[in-house]
Amino acid sequence: MKQMFSTLIIGAAMTGIATYAEAQTLNVVVGNVTYAIPSSQAGDMNYANGSTLTVMGKTINVSDITRMYVDNSEVEDNTVSVSYNGTSATVTVAGNVAQYVTPTVSGAHVSITQDDAVSDQTCGEIVYALTGSSEDGGFAMNGSYKASIELRGVSLTNPSGAPLDIQNGKRISLSIKKDTENTLTDATGGSQKGCIVCKGHLELKGKGVLNVYGNTAHAVYAKEYVEMKNCTLNVLSAVKDGINCNQYFLLESGALNISGVQDDGVQVSYKDDTDREAEDTGTITIAGGSVNIAVTGTATKGLKADGDVIVSDGDITITTSGGGKWDEEDAKTKASTCISADGKIQIDGGTLSLTSTGSGGKGISCDDELVINNGDITVVTSGGMYAYVNGREYTDYTGNTDYLDSDQKSSPKGIKADGNVTINGGNIKVTTTGNGAEGIESKNVLTINDGTIVVNSCDDAINSSSHMYIKGGDVTVVATDNDGLDSNGNLYISGGVIRAFGTSSPECGIDANEEEGYSVIFTGGTLLAVGGGNSTPRTSESTQPYVSGSMSVSAGNEITLKSGDTVLATFTVPDNYSSSNQGGGPGGWGAPANAGPGGGGPGGGGGWGGSSVLISCAGLTSGSSYTITSGTSSSTVTATTTGNGGGGGRPW
Repeated sequence: MKQMFSTLIIGAAMTGIATYAEAQTLNVVVGNVTYAIPSSQAGDMNYANGSTLTVMGKTINVSDITRMYVDNSEVEDNTVSVSYNGTSATVTVAGNVAQYVTPTVSGAHVSITQDDAVSDQTCGEIVYALTGSSEDGGFAMNGSYKASIELRGVSLTNPSGAPLDIQNGKRISLSIKKDTENTLTDATGGSQKGCIVCKGHLELKGKGVLNVYGNTAHAVYAKEYVEMKNCTLNVLSAVKDGINCNQYFLLESGALNISGVQDDGVQVSYKDDTDREAEDTGTITIAGGSVNIAVTGTATKGLKADGDVIVSDGDITITTSGGGKWDEEDAKTKASTCISADGKIQIDGGTLSLTSTGSGGKGISCDDELVINNGDITVVTSGGMYAYVNGREYTDYTGNTDYLDSDQKSSPKGIKADGNVTINGGNIKVTTTGNGAEGIESKNVLTINDGTIVVNSCDDAINSSSHMYIKGGDVTVVATDNDGLDSNGNLYISGGVIRAFGTSSPECGIDANEEEGYSVIFTGGTLLAVGGGNSTPRTSESTQPYVSGSMSVSAGNEITLKSGDTVLATFTVPDNYSSSNQGGGPGGWGAPANAGPGGGGPGGGGGWGGSSVLISCAGLTSGSSYTITSGTSSSTVTATTTGNGGGGGRPW
């Protein structure tokens, strides 16, 4: 062998100039690994002691060389090509990086060790290009410098672990090449954290398609952040999350489709505060592209962030169908949510379609503030209330909840925030039909500055635990079992067009927490409130007059307020409004003679035999008379700025 090898080397050297002018590449084959040496880069080839060959810095034992040959193939610098073919795999290493990589091939399992000497000053970033298919193969790589992995049409199933296992803690670019479809499937019952495992930062890009099946844990797991751009990622199954990562997740463009997972669609965590890096935010950011997530597990989330969720653009469709559960460790109920954040949620644009059908399910929920600046948002929840009472689970609880604390029940809600809710724009439509389901809720202050908002709910349509401010926008709310607008502080209306429909007394179209000394305060805007009763101003802060009366209100009716022949305001009653459960209590204190039979006077409580109707708009003068018409009925009312009644009428 040594004599033959010496003859080959000497022959190649003697004919070097002529040979390499025509033949571009010397291929040195070691088992299933080929080192491709371009003639223009080869330089001196050192054959030492008859036992080793060193070329382009790579030293190879002569006894390991299977063969050497020269051909006209092109060599792509900085590239390591891996080709799978059933039960075997071959690796081709570009000559300029041969000294920096050590491949090991066992059947169709390829492992690459990237030398720690790799840097910008040596060879720069190395690209690992994968092609072919195997039902018993995989690719593993470790190192300490960033790298790129290109999927150029590869299908890998690893029955003993992860088909893509990157134990490199730096940035890894996973490029799914244009016009290729790639599929990765991991082992069932293994110890791997995902079908794709990345110890560092994972950046998915390209214009191809990647299908992932996670049979042990997550489909995609990264110890640090995950970014996605242009490519299509289809997570088709996972025992745990579709994507699980730390630091942050960013979707710039492309398509993310997740289904068949048993836990969350995308979950992002972060380290504790004592060991945090600048990028360790726990944030999910959707800046473009499309998201289509369907999760079915109990109390699972479509998007779940330990930090914030920021949406600036994109087309997002999320459905959750799993019900609620009792968490023994935390001693509280939990429910499925389309978008959930332990921090804040901010929506600046995009189209969101969120559907939750399970018990206690929610569309949007966060532990901090929620800010909506723009976007088209549609939320539908249809599950009932989940409750845990005396050791028993109820998926549609309809009993008395007065003695249950918040940890014992999970009410379905369209949009909910533990902090402030601020809506500055956008088109928002929320529909909730399950028992106890609220539309939009803030556990603090709720402010609407602009936007088009339509809420149809079972329980309160819009609720705030503190003050509520409506300064602009177009707001239509219909609650079938409770209040249209329910503020547990003051309810300030200074602008916008508002149509608020509640149910029968003591519920209201608009309700401020008068029992605690709060009030509705009108300083502007155009308002129609219909319910069994309505709260009325009790403070001199209210400067825009209102009128109120009791009359029949039906779906599709036009309600008009006139001063003589001049129309001051016109409202159309929503088609889904039902008057069958209306009929307030007696009129408020001091009802004037011209209020009509049973009509509410300045106090505003609903009269017998009709709904309480309250209107406030520009052009009203306190003490002047006006006419309200609803369909074919009409009532003469007197404007005032404050009253003593209201608050949903008096339940006599």
